[in-house]
Amino acid sequence: MLGSTHGTLTTDSRRARAIACGETPQQIVHGRPAEAGDLDVSGRPLYADVPDLDRFFRPESVAVVGASDTEGRPNTGITRQLLAWAERVGARLHPVHPTRPSVFGVPCSPSVADLPEQVDLAVLLVSDPLPLIDELAAAKVKFAVAFASGFAETGEEGALAQQRLAAAVARSAGLRLLGPNTNLNAFERFRDDLDGPAIALITQSGHQGRPVFSLQELGIRLSHWAPTGNEADLETADFISYFAERPEVGAIACYIEGLKDGRSFLLAADRAARRGVPVVAVKVGRTEAGARTAATHTGKLTGADAVVDAAMRQYGVIRVDGLDELQDTATLLARARRPRSGAPARPVADGVVVYSISGGTGAHFADLATEAGLRLPTLSEAKQAELHQWIPGYLNVANPVDNGGHPVGDWRGPRILDAILDDPAVGVLICPITGPFPPMSDKLAQDLVDAAERTDKLVCVVWGSPVGTEDAYRETLLGSSKVATFRTFANCITAVRAHLDHARFTTAYRSPFDEAPRSPSPSFRKARELMRPGQQLSEHAAKQLLRAYGIRVPREQLVTSAAAAVRAASLVGYPVVMKASGARIAHKTELGLVKIGLTSASQIRDAYRELTDIARYEDVPLDGVLVCQMVERGVEMVVGVTHDDLFGPTVTVGLGGVLVEVLRDAAVRVPPFGEDQARAMLAELRGRALLDGVRGAPPGDVDALVEVVLRVQRMALELGDEIAELDINPLMVLPRGQGAVALDALAVCR
Repeated sequence: MLGSTHGTLTTDSRRARAIACGETPQQIVHGRPAEAGDLDVSGRPLYADVPDLDRFFRPESVAVVGASDTEGRPNTGITRQLLAWAERVGARLHPVHPTRPSVFGVPCSPSVADLPEQVDLAVLLVSDPLPLIDELAAAKVKFAVAFASGFAETGEEGALAQQRLAAAVARSAGLRLLGPNTNLNAFERFRDDLDGPAIALITQSGHQGRPVFSLQELGIRLSHWAPTGNEADLETADFISYFAERPEVGAIACYIEGLKDGRSFLLAADRAARRGVPVVAVKVGRTEAGARTAATHTGKLTGADAVVDAAMRQYGVIRVDGLDELQDTATLLARARRPRSGAPARPVADGVVVYSISGGTGAHFADLATEAGLRLPTLSEAKQAELHQWIPGYLNVANPVDNGGHPVGDWRGPRILDAILDDPAVGVLICPITGPFPPMSDKLAQDLVDAAERTDKLVCVVWGSPVGTEDAYRETLLGSSKVATFRTFANCITAVRAHLDHARFTTAYRSPFDEAPRSPSPSFRKARELMRPGQQLSEHAAKQLLRAYGIRVPREQLVTSAAAAVRAASLVGYPVVMKASGARIAHKTELGLVKIGLTSASQIRDAYRELTDIARYEDVPLDGVLVCQMVERGVEMVVGVTHDDLFGPTVTVGLGGVLVEVLRDAAVRVPPFGEDQARAMLAELRGRALLDGVRGAPPGDVDALVEVVLRVQRMALELGDEIAELDINPLMVLPRGQGAVALDALAVCR
């Protein structure tokens, strides 16, 4: 994988060889050998150290290698900015240059070895940082930043150069490197006059973080900016783990072009989830064109986007599309209190009330919010009667609440707001104000701020921008840390939904790494004997693989003659299905190699002859013909394993049968995961209702389906480095209480 020489995972081949020999492969987890308890059964880490980045962001001493004060040179501007930054943060700066006695009046050292003190951070203004790595390590420098480009983002030759750089850093035993191909964003001017929880920012492209950084102009606090560049060593995951531990960080905002290592990212997201710290990310590469662009820009794999999306959702990372959404969602999640209702049936207070001075505005917003999945409860008759004390009776106050406009201009306004927020069904109040005009809008803005101070519930405002209302917007609304203010309906709805979803997620979250298997099951040893490296298994062999993991298959026998087929049918029980079985057969139905509903010996003999004739004509070698129990009544599903270049083995479940590739209704997860995620996968399916029973069909055995998904997951963990692909299609989910049966299976060995 480009850019991942120094990471938390060994190669697949090394891990597979170690497991095959019954050994526990040693890993490197952020610069230290992993303990045995740190690894799951696949040899992947279950734990990652949090790098101590305090001295990176707040160093006491800094060396600038390649410092310059010659006007017109790029290094001069960088040196000048670093001098100003060092003065702001109270760091001692030491220029390093082999021929200059001083830079900007500060004495120069000819080399790193000649520095007057041990430094925390070295900024490398050189075209090739590799020759400096050993020198920095010998001087016990903790951190280095490499601005140079021309590495993995440029292609194969640059990728090899980056691998050499990463290997040198890994050997240094103590030095951590940011970059290469990074910039000065970590050394920006952060405002220190803002309070409240802060946003910590991580970007792989510095320019893409600028809109989030500019939130400081609106009074939003930012604490850190990590421009990770090509991530030869320090990566996005390191910074997520570090920021999740910082008490001042309320949310982490990320712009990600490619992930260096899938497991490292999941471990970091898990750490944030355990601590309830929201991670909001723009991850480019949703389309083929976007993925190509990302790969050439950062030199890292983007991974299959569906897997990336599922992995983020699995660990509570909130994925947004635009930088404006990143701004608004991160701001809300950083500053909003966690909504709790205290009711066991609904632990998160997720009821949203839309309050407006315009009935049309309220109705429009309510439509959009409901369509986006927000819950707008109908207020009780008692609450509506209370509101009608101050709002004319002809106006609708059931939700959305339309006040007609005039009540916001006098004493009634605060009472209406308090009455809504006092309702236990309400967790969020949103006030869209289109076309505000003073003095009505000014008082409404102040009333909303005052109401937010009196409640622990979330108050949001969507503010229009006509001339004459900027004071109410900038001074009143933006001046409050208790009111979340937006400029568009869409961004408000996206952020509120993310806030509520994250609250529900963290309330129920249990880390899957705590329960991940650490040693192989008895099934593993049975299954390994069936593997044939580089080959596809026959259906018969693939079903033996399933049997090894306790997954039910039909009664069946493999036969090599028509007479044996007749005897097998008697043992299996009529009616039967007959299928050609061979290692090179992937799609039997298309080739006419499946015969169903056979009820007599003559049909069996005819079917055997026809199947073998087709196989000879198609030049498909057979290991025999399967005579199988016929299972008809149920819902056809597909469960499978595929190998993702970034995350390793992944598990998929979806609607199955012959139309599986047409329907494309599937959900994916990255192991390890528990029963809760297996059930969440089913909830994501568009055809989920089929499992509940439709048009008189009985409900399916969902518990049995979930059990199959979990058993396949165990197989993926234990054999994931040896299985390139596994498809159980169809998995027939029988009526409730009757189980699930794998009618067909395909397995391809790596």
